[in-house]
Amino acid sequence: MARNAEQTRARILEAATAEFSARGIAGARVDRIADAAACNKALLYSYFGNKEQLFDAVFAALVARLVAAHPIDAEHLDEYAGALVDSYVANPELVRLALWDRLERGGAGMRSPELLATDAAKVAAIADAQASGAVSTRFSPAEALAIVTVLTSILPLVLGDAPEARVRDVVTTAVARLLG
Repeated sequence: MARNAEQTRARILEAATAEFSARGIAGARVDRIADAAACNKALLYSYFGNKEQLFDAVFAALVARLVAAHPIDAEHLDEYAGALVDSYVANPELVRLALWDRLERGGAGMRSPELLATDAAKVAAIADAQASGAVSTRFSPAEALAIVTVLTSILPLVLGDAPEARVRDVVTTAVARLLG
């Protein structure tokens, strides 16, 4: 029975990821998520609470997957940024969800305890890289992380028609020059 529950939760998260990234929180419909996940709304609510909590679960799962797949390499921020660009281009859902979160909730998901802890660890790693001389001290560690975050997530959207290799090159070159 637990295995079916895990599979159902996974189907709900997958369906909710598609729904939220396409339509945002306000535009997403729990009926569509339940239909796509082949479950009923009562089960969805039982697992995740309300629509906001489901959004938070989707957002947290995608962030956890990204952090696990791409741990920060603060001494080589350009290479780290390149890996993030590759990930965001291949799987744009996280960037879309972050934008919806910012637009509709003022970034509440960005202030989750898990994400704040992840960001604090990244800032600390950048501070260490700055102390060792591997990263410029022109910007504070938090500002350096913000630069990497914005360049890796937004620039691919702005340069959407450019070949992926060019987008990656623009981002990695900018990070190297700004933070190297």
